Amino acid sequence: MPTLAEWDSFYVIVGSAAGALIGLQFVVMTLVAVRPPERVAEAGPIFATPTIIHFSSVLLLSALLRVPWPDVTPLAASWGLLGLAGIIYMVIIARAMNRQAAYEPVFEDWLFHALLPLLAYVILAVAALDAADHERDALFGVGGASLLLLFVGIHNAWDSTAYHVWVNLAKNRREEPSQAGKRTKR
Repeated sequence: MPTLAEWDSFYVIVGSAAGALIGLQFVVMTLVAVRPPERVAEAGPIFATPTIIHFSSVLLLSALLRVPWPDVTPLAASWGLLGLAGIIYMVIIARAMNRQAAYEPVFEDWLFHALLPLLAYVILAVAALDAADHERDALFGVGGASLLLLFVGIHNAWDSTAYHVWVNLAKNRREEPSQAGKRTKR
């Protein structure tokens, strides 16, 4: 498919970025594990795991788009299934965000943790339906969805890291002197 060949460099860059960012998320999770915030077991699957899922989706899309498919139909079916799975996953995540009590999400959280990823997965599903008739436009949709998932993942990774550093770490530092004093009085 000659149209897909024009996207080669794009998916090498985007896929490499997604793979590297997955690795960095593991480093961040290791650092967070040293001083886990309260109720991290409740909030982690809702706010941290989807970031890995989004980065992994971008990595998978990048790999799928480099496979030498005979035509666009099986490729579109694969990214369409990913889009459908992502839609279902984002509905589950949005419901979990609403039910959890570890953190009160603000508009920015809803935007970056639910709405924008949902939009990206919807774009993938719609692009799959349109691929047979408008291959070039569908590929732009997949490229846009990939970038949206990548940037949402970057935002969410930064947001969770900043929250841990500036809120939870600062809170732990304020609590340490009082706890240290209690230990020495015994």
